[in-house]
Amino acid sequence: MGYGLGVFLLAIGLILAFAVTDSLNGVDLTMVGYILAAAGILVIVLTAATTARGRRSAAVTTHADGSRTVTERRDDVPPAV
Repeated sequence: MGYGLGVFLLAIGLILAFAVTDSLNGVDLTMVGYILAAAGILVIVLTAATTARGRRSAAVTTHADGSRTVTERRDDVPPAV
């Protein structure tokens, strides 16, 4: 999954919802378009949320005396002044 899949689903969904005037027996293409557009928006939001969560890193340093230091780095927070 990714932004590309989300944009693709959104585009196909909006095309089906607003531009296609054909009909199939038993299939409402407008509703299918709305469902695909909603799925595309959901994929974009979930991709953004998981990408932002993945920008954190932690490092554990063990010193010679046995003590440990944990350093956490987050890219979404500006450094302290």
